[in-house]
Amino acid sequence: MTEFSLPYGKTKLSFRIPQNFVTDELLPEEVHPLEDVESTLRQAFIHPLGRRKLESFADVHSIGIAINDKTRPLPQPNPLYALIDHLHSLGFDRDNITLFVSSGTHAPMPPSDLILILREDIIENYQVIVHDCDQSPMTDLGTTNHKTPIKVNADFFNCDLKIVVGNIEPHHFMGFSGGVKTAAIGLAGRETINTNHAMLKHPQAKSGVFHINPMRQDVEEIGQKMDIHFALGTILNEEKQILNAFFGDPALVMKSAIPLIGEIFGVTVSHPYDLVIASPGGAPKDINLYQAQKGLTHAARITRDNGWVILLAACPEGSGSQSYENYVSKAESHRSILRDFEEGFFKIGPHKAFQIAREAVRLNVIVVSDIEPQTIKDWKLTPSTPDLLQPLIDWMLARLSDEARIAVMPASTRTMTEVKHAE
Repeated sequence: MTEFSLPYGKTKLSFRIPQNFVTDELLPEEVHPLEDVESTLRQAFIHPLGRRKLESFADVHSIGIAINDKTRPLPQPNPLYALIDHLHSLGFDRDNITLFVSSGTHAPMPPSDLILILREDIIENYQVIVHDCDQSPMTDLGTTNHKTPIKVNADFFNCDLKIVVGNIEPHHFMGFSGGVKTAAIGLAGRETINTNHAMLKHPQAKSGVFHINPMRQDVEEIGQKMDIHFALGTILNEEKQILNAFFGDPALVMKSAIPLIGEIFGVTVSHPYDLVIASPGGAPKDINLYQAQKGLTHAARITRDNGWVILLAACPEGSGSQSYENYVSKAESHRSILRDFEEGFFKIGPHKAFQIAREAVRLNVIVVSDIEPQTIKDWKLTPSTPDLLQPLIDWMLARLSDEARIAVMPASTRTMTEVKHAE
């Protein structure tokens, strides 16, 4: 027997697979974290990518820094603090700096939750604004070339110096996270996000695609019109340690990071698998189904038609979207969901039902979670629970042939999978 232990919420789930099965564990490349993060960041701030220098903004009165909400991994150490310290070394006072929590369409974080992403002294001494895509004041910047209306947080837009901070990693339909996306989507109005995300049906709207991904290029255009001056991007490992960091012109930050992302997180296999057991990566990747679904996408890419995916996702916050629940619970089936979207329907929240349906009509998907099983059934998925994981796997293996291929993915959200048949 070979034993595996995969992240599940803030814990792990273990299971065994007999050695007579061909079983591959698919993980990002192991890369040593930076030995001196503070020094690397300091040099990045002093020598940013591009022509702009922070020193050239010495006379500005307001600095807006966009940061991720609690649904994203928090780097260890948090590079935001090094950035704030460097701004102070240039003469900026804390009263000049405002932090904007980029919620996108997620439920805005209550003040009591800010401690999950910020130190207590930061919360007490700096202005922190949690973005609300429906209630925050917006500035209208027209439309993009893709006809996306650009409505963004007015308080952030009106800052003299605008900086975005985020992790750069594979994103299942945006190509890559990070860069201007932290503000262009995270601090946008619902109409902007809804219109941009409606392009997820495009064949190039997938992980690992940047220049010809219409969704990502739409985001880049929004970022340009917002006049975002600098981006601070980090690449993390599964322990949330920093592997590399980039600072400077947002476009150059992405250009520098993307080749490394491909080297670290890209995984190519020769044939699809009969069974894929996948964890999105534990907390916060599986904080809710809205986030955990991203891990399903990469697992499904390497699963054969009529194959099986077991998704291990604790989902302590349930689905993460009431609009998703309202829609999917009333839908007849996955095929009816696909028909709705093929006929032009689109809405943030229900779009998760569409993404799941695209996989579920082709595969058998079982969700192992802490959510009430009947609720999972209402969402048109097959439920299971952590205590039944080993019996479930044993039951499945008894029905697979001895030649069956099995994949285990401990970090499926961040693992860019692709099937490339050997020639």
